[in-house]
Amino acid sequence: MAQPPTSSRAPLSPTRRGFLFTLGVALNTIAAALLGIPLLRYVLSPAKHVDEQAWIKLGLLSDYPENKTRLATYINPFSVPWDGDTAKVACWVRHLTGDKFQVFAINCAHLGCPVRWFEESGLFLCPCHGGTYYEDGQRASGPPPRGLYEYEHKIEDGALWVRGGQMPTLSEPV
Repeated sequence: MAQPPTSSRAPLSPTRRGFLFTLGVALNTIAAALLGIPLLRYVLSPAKHVDEQAWIKLGLLSDYPENKTRLATYINPFSVPWDGDTAKVACWVRHLTGDKFQVFAINCAHLGCPVRWFEESGLFLCPCHGGTYYEDGQRASGPPPRGLYEYEHKIEDGALWVRGGQMPTLSEPV
């Protein structure tokens, strides 16, 4: 039997074309990974549902006199250290009588400008477009389509608690 001829050639040395091809494949792999990680997180984010609400203590009942409306602030429980002052959430607390309270979002239902409480007139007024609300949060006049958003709250151990992390919208009022 005849033996096939053996090549006495030396192995090929790396060529410039081969090096650039390998470099191109490596760079494309890195770019695909860098783009793929955020896309994968976006696609899988609904699977990782985190409870986005928590009860936060606004203060003692004695901090809110009867028949008065006061501004209260709390720290968003889902903030991160670099949120700074934006982690503070303001709300209007209206103490009716006894254990009856109303806690309103500070934002106008029209475009979200912060409303102010005017004790003299008993009205919440929006400085942006003239939205006006009665003391119970109902729309009085102006462009807002509805009354102020009201937060869920509870009284426990002599303190007023509000459910933080809620984002009121027209489609999902709190």
